[in-house]
Amino acid sequence: MKILGIHGVLDGGAALIEDNKVITAINEERLNRLKLTKGFPAKSIEKIFEINNISAKDIDFVAVVGRRGCLYPITKPFIEWLKDPDNKIIKLKNDFECFIAPFFGQSDFMWELFQKSRRIPAPIKKQKIKKFLKDKYGLTCPVYFIDHHYAHICSAYFTSGFDNAVVISMDGGGDGFSSRVYKTEKGKLVNVHNVTTYNSLGNFYSYITKLLGYKAHKHEGKITGLAAYGKPIYLDMFKKLITYKNGEIKNMSNSMMWGTYNKIKKLLPKDYKREEVAASIQALLEDVASKYCEYWISKVGYRNVALAGGVFANVKLNQRIHELSCVDNIFIHPGMGDGGLAVGGAFALNLKVNPEAKSEKIQDAYFGPEYTNEEIEKELKQHNLKYRYHEDVEVEIAKLLAEGKVVARFNSRMEYGPRALGNRSILYQPTDPTVNDWLNKKLVRTEFMPFAPVTLTEFAESSYKKLKGAEHAAKFMTITFDCSEQMKKKCPAVVHVDGTARPQMIDEKTNPSYYKILKEYNKLTGISSIINTSFNMHEEPIVCSPYNAIRSFRQGHLDFLAIGNFIVSNKENE
Repeated sequence: MKILGIHGVLDGGAALIEDNKVITAINEERLNRLKLTKGFPAKSIEKIFEINNISAKDIDFVAVVGRRGCLYPITKPFIEWLKDPDNKIIKLKNDFECFIAPFFGQSDFMWELFQKSRRIPAPIKKQKIKKFLKDKYGLTCPVYFIDHHYAHICSAYFTSGFDNAVVISMDGGGDGFSSRVYKTEKGKLVNVHNVTTYNSLGNFYSYITKLLGYKAHKHEGKITGLAAYGKPIYLDMFKKLITYKNGEIKNMSNSMMWGTYNKIKKLLPKDYKREEVAASIQALLEDVASKYCEYWISKVGYRNVALAGGVFANVKLNQRIHELSCVDNIFIHPGMGDGGLAVGGAFALNLKVNPEAKSEKIQDAYFGPEYTNEEIEKELKQHNLKYRYHEDVEVEIAKLLAEGKVVARFNSRMEYGPRALGNRSILYQPTDPTVNDWLNKKLVRTEFMPFAPVTLTEFAESSYKKLKGAEHAAKFMTITFDCSEQMKKKCPAVVHVDGTARPQMIDEKTNPSYYKILKEYNKLTGISSIINTSFNMHEEPIVCSPYNAIRSFRQGHLDFLAIGNFIVSNKENE
């Protein structure tokens, strides 16, 4: 049985699951090259059909995430809206939609009123989506609409491998809620608690993101990195506006969303330091969210925890939850943000039509397209690039890394989710603590977090502390750990100022080629980790195709491009 999942709001995408397993998952941004694309995932659906050599008649069910559908047709005006050079409309989106829309989401009448007030193309209404899918793709199978947070819950549970677990979603807001808690037992899901978007902790974090000059619902990771450089001197002030009490997250500002944002601006002194504000909001998030999770984990009584939703993209928070005394095992879905809703929606519908569905542990997140050496070589020739074919390309890559070269790696199927996991990654040795400055400049990035490491699984225990119960989560770079003294000494480039790192653990079964690179590098240097950062330029999605890889390689002036079995040298190195 094949189920197609579709999500067409922020970071839209599509996914195909068959017999309770993810077959393909891809987000629209990777194909149209517009980061966090909001709109109907037309290219993603077409790519899924192409990759799997199927057509509409092969699909048994379609899951559309969002109780009201909310699919935005990709039209020329919509593309122009996305690309708006002055960001006037996008600024309106951040100021208005991100802070007000979630509250309106609880009322059908208010939602319709809100949609009519917007200066962007209107979404396809729920009652017209079935006709739209039939006319555009020939999809005549049953179409179901899945609640936003229930999709998050299902994405986490059905990929965790847990039988009995507490599953928690948390984000800015979706379908009227910002968090939901479920008790799950052998495929049976029971809702035990909800938090409305009025009390959204995720939105509160986004207000600070915007206040510090970044884009809400997009640059929260920068705040997490910046926080390590400051002290949480405004924590008590923030707690007066939103806090935890008796299993609840409470907005204490007595204001709607925009009122809370204005109160924060008024309460902060004019001479505040960004790092101290960042440290304060990070401390608030960790305190409130971990207490909230602890309460419901303890109340339900299961010691396995699965998480999804944009708030759980915060790797430091995930570490705090992992370290709670009531938690034995933790898993964070690799596509924890809205980019994972298509997968979650498909799993939710799968449970509806197959009540016997059980949770199965995913071993990797390589759910995207791949390209043959023939396709890659054709693209290299079109760009007039000099290249060499290497049968044992991993050995060559390891040698280059040991020599201190930066290598962009493009291989096999593209990763699903926000983290690059070796197949669309930039690799470098972990011994140079200055790399965060000069490599980010090459990539035109403004990042405060150090680059993350990928570590051979057999060296995990000697590199990180308190791994037990989070080994599966660590395969997907979704959680930080305190580093060992050995790790701090040998790999300073991947250890943050607070002594933590966000690793990806790699084993031979998960990704043989990637594992071999590290194994060979370890033989040459005695070091069991290397830097892994996403292969993309600033504000662009992770590369998908050989064309994207070649373009980013040239723009970033990187030393080498290892693409398939070919290695391309930057002309500066010739």
